[in-house]
Amino acid sequence: MHAAVVTDFAAPPQYREHPDPVAEGPHEAVVDVLAAPLHRLARARAAGLHYTTTTALPLVPGVDAVVRDQDGKLWYTMAFGRDVGTFAERTVIDRRLSVPLPDDADPVRIAAAMNPAMASWVALRQRISFQAGGRVLVLGATGVAGRMAVQIAKHLGASHVTAAGRNAARLAEVRALGADVTVTFDEVGKAADIDVVLDFVWGEPAARSIRAVVASRTDRRAPLDWIHVGSVAGQELTLDAEWLRAIRLQVSGSGIGSVTPEEYLAELPGIAAAVHDGAIDVRARAVPLADVTETWNAAFDERLVFVP
Repeated sequence: MHAAVVTDFAAPPQYREHPDPVAEGPHEAVVDVLAAPLHRLARARAAGLHYTTTTALPLVPGVDAVVRDQDGKLWYTMAFGRDVGTFAERTVIDRRLSVPLPDDADPVRIAAAMNPAMASWVALRQRISFQAGGRVLVLGATGVAGRMAVQIAKHLGASHVTAAGRNAARLAEVRALGADVTVTFDEVGKAADIDVVLDFVWGEPAARSIRAVVASRTDRRAPLDWIHVGSVAGQELTLDAEWLRAIRLQVSGSGIGSVTPEEYLAELPGIAAAVHDGAIDVRARAVPLADVTETWNAAFDERLVFVP
């Protein structure tokens, strides 16, 4: 079969022949890959930079996909820790980490949406006890996952969503997707009276935002869940001790490890249904897998999805 193959963590994958995968366990099956998305997690693992990267070279990257089994059934699957990922014509799935999809599901649309949608959906559903009517701030709302977070927070019952970001034009687009208020990072203090922060930026912008929220919060006795989801602005944040004493601030993370595979799996059917039903806006661009090297570092507004 053909696959995208990484032989050097510092270089893009190359499209080439690769041995067919083999199912080994009782829950495994060899399937045809229909659509496999390129997102931050897939890039980081392919570069050997993600904290879950353990596989030696060479490897076939890709951590999730929409696939078709031998019976013609569509599945969305997660594939971690394998040397044959989803950027290939065929891969091996573990049915315990896969969920069935409707026969009329759009493979490219589902593949594009699931990973970025998971970020906020799982954070709200599994990392805290999010209640309908809660007020949410999305820090970093102009990226793919941040845009979806605005929609997902509303879908899960948020009464008010504030979207924060740098790019004014993109913030205006997010307003059209359901954000009640948009602010720049320098204006986060205006959104201090929220219940939950979904933080996709971390680093220095997040530190400034925490400081602004602490200084501007009306009721310091009200609990605030600050959930770290992404690190586009940096891996480190200097957390002033007084911020943890001044308000009822609880900082946690959401990702592989802090969320178990079983917890992820429990949320996948709901996410897939919301995407399939059109409740979440999805921007996807299908690209032939044969073009993986040329498109690996290309900049697109849409989510890139490789189609073998």
